Amino acid sequence: MRILQCMSDRNVLGGELESCGTDPLTGFYRDGYCMTGPDDLGSHTICAVVTSEFLEHQRRIGNDLATPMPQFRFPGLVPGDRWCVTAANWLQAHKDGAAAPVVLASTHERALEIVPLEILRQYSVDVPADAAALDE
Repeated sequence: MRILQCMSDRNVLGGELESCGTDPLTGFYRDGYCMTGPDDLGSHTICAVVTSEFLEHQRRIGNDLATPMPQFRFPGLVPGDRWCVTAANWLQAHKDGAAAPVVLASTHERALEIVPLEILRQYSVDVPADAAALDE
C-alpha cells in the first residue's frame, strides 16, 4: 500500500497533486490521492464531486458507486462525496451528459491520456465546505 505521495505525481494543471478526499478515503491506493500506477488498470485519476445524476449514470453502465462493498474498503458514495473515478467512465458520463464536477488540482495528470484538459476545465469546481450544495 502506498502511504506517501511521490514528488513526481502532478495534477492536470502541472502543479503538485492535491488530496481528493479522506471522508470517504478515496484513491486507488486508498490514500486520499488520485494517484495511479501499474496495478491501476482503470486509471482512477479524476477527482470528481459525485452528484446523484453521475451516480445513477455509473450504475446504468455497470459501475455501482452507491452500494457499499466492504471487501474492497468501499463505503458507497452519496452526492457531494469526492472520489477518484476512472477517466474512461468519467468521459463516458461526459458524452452522455451526466459528468460530475472535477477538482483539477486533485486530478492526476495521467487523466489527460484519456480526457482532454479543455473538457475537464468545463467541469472544474472549487469544492465548497458543504459539497452537497452542488447536487441541488
